[in-house]
Formats: sequence, C-alpha cells, structure tokens
Amino acid sequence: MSTVEVVGTRPAVAAAVDLRTHSRDDVLQRVEHALDVRLNHASEVRKRRSIGAATDRGTWVRIEARRLDKMAGQDFNGPEAAGLVTGIAKPMWHAAITWAEPQNGLMWRADETELVTAAPIKPGGILTVDPQLQDAWWATLDASLNALAAAETTRVATLHTEPISQTRVDEEIHAVFGPGIDTTIAQWTPAHADFSWANLTGPACWILDWEDWGLAPRGLDAAMLWAASLAVPGLAEQVRDLRKADLDSRDGQLMMLFFAAGIVGAPSDYAGPLLEPARAIADKLLTDLQS
Repeated sequence: MSTVEVVGTRPAVAAAVDLRTHSRDDVLQRVEHALDVRLNHASEVRKRRSIGAATDRGTWVRIEARRLDKMAGQDFNGPEAAGLVTGIAKPMWHAAITWAEPQNGLMWRADETELVTAAPIKPGGILTVDPQLQDAWWATLDASLNALAAAETTRVATLHTEPISQTRVDEEIHAVFGPGIDTTIAQWTPAHADFSWANLTGPACWILDWEDWGLAPRGLDAAMLWAASLAVPGLAEQVRDLRKADLDSRDGQLMMLFFAAGIVGAPSDYAGPLLEPARAIADKLLTDLQS
C-alpha cells in the first residue's frame, strides 16, 4: 500500500527543517493514523531530515522530510522500489504514505518496513575503531552488492539529496585536484548511494535506508564505504579487497578520487582523521589515473 496526498497548490521556499530539534508531533500523528500503527517514542532515532521508530506491530517506520526543489528527476519511492530487488540483506518493505507540505516547501514520506534489531555499526561521526566484523558479515555484504549491481532500474542515485551525474563527478574532482584528469565514467550500475557505517548493522549484516538508490558510477558504494573507513587503515583495506574488481577499475578509481576530493576539500575540522590518509591515497590515484 502506498498513498499520496497533496495539500495546497503553491510551493513555498523550503523552510529549514531539523527533526533533531523540531518534534513535529503533527507529522507523527498523521503517520500513525495513515498506517494504523502506534509509534514507540522511546525507540525514536532522530536525524536532521528523518525520524525512525519501532511500532506496536513489530515493524519499523522511517519518516523523511525532503525539500520540494530536490524532487525533480527522482521519484520519492526508493524503499518501495528497492523492495522489488532480491538477494540483498535489506528490510522487507510493507507500506508508505507520502504527502506535500507546500506552505513549507517540503515533501514528507513515511515507510513501514521489517524491524531490524541489529544496531548500526557507527550511528554518527567518523569510525575510528575496527568493528571486528566476521567473515560471514563480509560475505553477506559482498553478495548484496553483487545482487544490487545486477538489478534493473531507471532511477538515478541521489548522493546527499543531489543526483549523481557525469557533470557532478567532473566538477567535484576538478574543483579539488584541477582539470588535468579525464573523469569520464564508462559504466553506470545500481548503487545504494548512502553506503555508510550508519546504514550497515552488526553483528548481523543489514543494509538500511534505501531512499537514494539508483544508477551511479561503478564502484560508488564501495568507494564511499572505503572513504568512511580511512581512519582505520586495516578496515579500509578490507573494503578495498572485498570489492577489488570494482575499485581496481578506472571508474572505481575515479569514485575513490571523488570521495577523497570530498574529504580533502572539506574544512580540516570536518574531515578529522580521514584527511591525511585521503591526501595520501589521492596522490597515488592521480598518478595511476594519468599514467
């Protein structure tokens, strides 16, 4: 079941939204009524744009706010569309409600899915301690990424709510490392596109939060997780070894450089312990890609 409601007709400029500090009880009540559930508020996980909570029927509901001006070119149905892809360790999708709030320039969506009891490996911040994941965990992750890459979709991945494109790859790499490198992507394959330690669980491997998935340069997910692991060199090497076929390809190397650019180009207090390893690997990648 998926329902869509539109309230009003004229979109406004998007209001600032931070659900960590704005409770929006009206939104929670609307979701409870539409999905016929009661949310367990003690279980709430609040992020800037989303709220997740367990329900009284043993499921999970994730509520997201997204600016209306971010909606062009990407359907707001990622979790629902991902439900059709098999062979991936992801929660089963059950139902959703979507509605517009044009007076605030927002679109809302709530998805009810299978409840995952395993915890996110790193809910927030930079991972600095090896989570000591077992071989079975890595095997599940590898099989899931293989199944995702083989899926068929016309969706385009949105990375941090912005569509990934050849132009974006060009601009973000060249802005940090200069224009002297060919950044043309040859192969586009389905990707999760928010492949962080916050969206991977342990000790059982589950991949959470499918709102942004779609076509992306080959190796994007592996490169994203590798970049998020750079403060733990052995872990970053495990990611690279696991997805060697992707990350040793030219597209995969470009994706590693793309995420390295995001680290090197960020303020040093934001990049923290990722900065120096990102600079070092970027130097090598630039040499390899131009040889």
